[in-house]
Amino acid sequence: MITIAGVDPVEILGANDANLRIIRSQFPKLSLVARGDTLKVSGAPDDIALFEARFAELVAHVARYNELPRKVLDDIMGGGDPQRGPADTEEDVLVYGNAGLRVKARTPNQQRLVEAVRESDMVFAIGPAGTGKTYTAVALAVKALKERSVRRIILTRPAVEAGENLGFLPGDLREKLDPYLQPLYDALKDMLPASRLTEYLEEGVIQIAPLAFMRGRTLDNAFVILDEAQNATLPQIKMFLTRMGRNAKFVITGDVTQVDLPGHQPSGLLPAVGMLRNVQGITVIELDMRDVIRHELVTRVLGAFEEKEKRESNQ
Repeated sequence: MITIAGVDPVEILGANDANLRIIRSQFPKLSLVARGDTLKVSGAPDDIALFEARFAELVAHVARYNELPRKVLDDIMGGGDPQRGPADTEEDVLVYGNAGLRVKARTPNQQRLVEAVRESDMVFAIGPAGTGKTYTAVALAVKALKERSVRRIILTRPAVEAGENLGFLPGDLREKLDPYLQPLYDALKDMLPASRLTEYLEEGVIQIAPLAFMRGRTLDNAFVILDEAQNATLPQIKMFLTRMGRNAKFVITGDVTQVDLPGHQPSGLLPAVGMLRNVQGITVIELDMRDVIRHELVTRVLGAFEEKEKRESNQ
């Protein structure tokens, strides 16, 4: 029996036990019954001990930050994985974000991505939606900036419309382009206080711009991320890669199943990876459905689309 003390049980268990249902799915071998401020736990002693240690972390987090984002809930409870210790070490955590969010590699392939960036100056991260490619890359960039191993972060994407026409929107060029770049802002907002992020953007320490704006630049002392690279042509990717200056880290992320280039233009991502895979100093990391860390339905959706594509290719 666990007594939830020092915090409102609703903050832990969620409205209408929404968080409790998630926790049950993460510890399927245990029976969890909530009554007011108590939680009855039944199961094998080792599983109970692991659960109690994780749950104590959960309560401590809410007591300190007065909130429990889903990402933190998943991170602390660890999906019932006994290999994860009762607490993260400094080496595990890439960035301590807002509200105590601990950003770290959460799958083996994400850990491979972290190690690849540590060892190589240019890394390609290829995989489907939801596998944490961009988020992990942004976390590594923020970590490098905080450790002063780089002086600036540069985030870029091809300004390609995903089946929608944004050209009619009012506003100046930046306001028209912001919708394309919003996922990069979202990741940064998780990892940096709002005031600090605003300061970095105003001072140019963090720069977010469409890929076309990279032409002619030499990017020194920077952590540079090209996101959604499947929407760049081969000449565009060549242009981007040759911007690399001294003391720079380049990470190129993309999902080759979601190409939005107009006029059936071919994506340059796979041809570039094919040419560069064996070049010394360049590493290619391939993620798959096992790395999806969004809602569990994302994995099922990807699986359904993959099955459909296989059937069509066999016809």
